[in-house]
Amino acid sequence: MKFIVSSTYLLKQLQVLGGVINNSNTLPILDNFLFELSQSKLTISASDLETTMSSTIDVESDSEGSIALPARLLLDTLKTFPEQPLTFVVEENNTVEISSNHGKYALAYADGAEFPNAVSVEDASKTTIMGDILATAISKTIFAAGNDDLRPVMSGVFFQFSQDNLTFVATDAHKLVKYTRDDVSATESAEFIMPKKPLNLLKGILAGNDEDVLVEYNESNAKFTFDNSVLICRLIDGKYPNYEAVIPKENPNKLVIARTQFLNSVRRVSIFSNKTTHQIRLKIAGAELNISAEDVDYSNKAEERLTCDYQGDDMQIGFNSRFLTEMINNLSSDDVQLEMSLPNRAGILTPVDGLDEGEHVTMLVMPVMLNN
Repeated sequence: MKFIVSSTYLLKQLQVLGGVINNSNTLPILDNFLFELSQSKLTISASDLETTMSSTIDVESDSEGSIALPARLLLDTLKTFPEQPLTFVVEENNTVEISSNHGKYALAYADGAEFPNAVSVEDASKTTIMGDILATAISKTIFAAGNDDLRPVMSGVFFQFSQDNLTFVATDAHKLVKYTRDDVSATESAEFIMPKKPLNLLKGILAGNDEDVLVEYNESNAKFTFDNSVLICRLIDGKYPNYEAVIPKENPNKLVIARTQFLNSVRRVSIFSNKTTHQIRLKIAGAELNISAEDVDYSNKAEERLTCDYQGDDMQIGFNSRFLTEMINNLSSDDVQLEMSLPNRAGILTPVDGLDEGEHVTMLVMPVMLNN
């Protein structure tokens, strides 16, 4: 088995695939990349048993074979090469010899047959989404997903496909984000929960990519096919909570304010908030928003006054500043709207402008009790 490939081209593919490999694996074979050569096509795969990703690249070769090469060693070596052709030759004594312009490097390989096979996604439903739209949907929602192992369904992003639109939801019970695209739809309705790891990989690869991504899914697995790559992952098992029930419908109090001004103010004031509750107080009266925080233990306190556009009754409401900052930070509009009903009901944060046609973002943040 022998092939010739460009060093930077190979490194670029391996760095993407390297994101799949865990730092500590139960099966030693998972610390390797699987190289499957078939004439001039080389398919490289990486897996952690839950997620498997493979890319096919063009190489110069007329042989066939399948070997597993140590990922860390290969990545560290390739990073140091300037652009040049590398020749990989499988030798008799269970080693692979890589020849560059200046030297030779031998590394041990494992038999490719030991590498776990990727799951096949049978009886799958299909949907096609543009790569950039999928990446945006992931980055707008993934930050709100939980990290609680006891509630695995909340640690992923809920994909809800229908004939009218595609909806992506993430929540950790304190904050919730719902992202909808009306300009994309599926052939049939489906719901599934995607784990965070494959989503982060997809987000990194697909950002700014206007190629189409084919999404295939069944009860237990999902498969994403794009460019020259395939990513297959296991879905999170379980039923997603009824998120529509927690989004308050009647919100008479509406506050509109410049996003960056609001964000900077919340960030500054939150430095003076209690280190465990991160509580900040919003006090709205007329066209004035008063943001304050106090850490009684250390006698630290801060207060800022901003002008805003407000319709509704004067009110005071408390929020966890970390959640609020995360959400405002994730929006890209010039102005944001905060809708509220009562101090103990969730606030709804939405962008006023800056959205594409058919794009909707709703963010919900739970209030905290104010200690007067």
